[in-house]
Amino acid sequence: MYGMRGALSRAPSAGTRASALVLGAALLVAGCSSGGGDKDEGTSATITQQPKEADPFWVNPDSNAARQVAAYVKAGKKADAEQIRKIAEQPTGEWIGPENPEREARGFTEAADRAGRTALLVLYNIPHRDCGQYSQGGAADGNAYRAWLDAVARGIGDRAATVILEPDAVLHLVDGCTPAQYQEERYDLLKGAITKLKSLKNTKVYLDAGNVGWGHPEQIFQPLRRAGVDQADGFAVNVSNFYSTQDSVAYGKRLSAKLGAQHFVVDTSRNGNGPYTKGAPDERWCNPPDRALGEPPTTKTADPLVDAYLWVKRPGESDGTCKGGPKAGDWWVDYALKLARDSK
Repeated sequence: MYGMRGALSRAPSAGTRASALVLGAALLVAGCSSGGGDKDEGTSATITQQPKEADPFWVNPDSNAARQVAAYVKAGKKADAEQIRKIAEQPTGEWIGPENPEREARGFTEAADRAGRTALLVLYNIPHRDCGQYSQGGAADGNAYRAWLDAVARGIGDRAATVILEPDAVLHLVDGCTPAQYQEERYDLLKGAITKLKSLKNTKVYLDAGNVGWGHPEQIFQPLRRAGVDQADGFAVNVSNFYSTQDSVAYGKRLSAKLGAQHFVVDTSRNGNGPYTKGAPDERWCNPPDRALGEPPTTKTADPLVDAYLWVKRPGESDGTCKGGPKAGDWWVDYALKLARDSK
């Protein structure tokens, strides 16, 4: 029923969330303030930042991909290390977990600030998320969500952050996936989240707006407005999906025209080969084979409406227990290697 909705299993695993709790010490040791220093290709496990002028977002030197690079280097697997380095040295979204949101948000933004970069955060904790599929869950109710969001905001503070807000939350209001009794509350929560985050000094907010394979701008632009997108910096398209950059930009521009020329960002993390078109439509989004990394993150998009290409979904982390994958959010090195090897 929801095969074209674009909803993926995205929630970070417990191990990923736990690792975020030691950011303060671990990232200092890992040299997160590096501005792109020299490394001995194929022998060094050092992870460096991208040039700030084109890619101002923070590269986490303690990500799953970075740890995999280190493991391969230690094992003498230089070729595999260099493939995973294609992922490890690009900034990817940090998905804030439910247990320690303030500590995680503070850890990521402080580490980014020390490196002179902007943290890319993803907030995915709306009540009744993912319609009972692989990433079902979220906050227990509206009050719990507001408290969680307040903690995230305290953690960000005045440091620079770009936030992708609640993948699928508006889309599921439109496609009927979210039960009617929760819809009014969801609009209120999203609008409140935008207001809260935009009250911060250096935070940009992009509300998720689906993807080209799900539907049409005419279906979603009014719900986006009702959710407060006019008060945000813009909207996000193709989050965790595989549609080409060209098609995603075209979809975004059609939607932008409905929203008064509003800006947007595109998730290019795994869209190098475009969407998967085989198999059951309702499973094409979940760990599809033969995909590839897309355009590297950058703010140099050559389109005045497109603020950035971003890797919102972290390449190499599973969409869920489909096609032989581990649970949603778990690192899957075989899949990561295939994405990297098939990229241009």
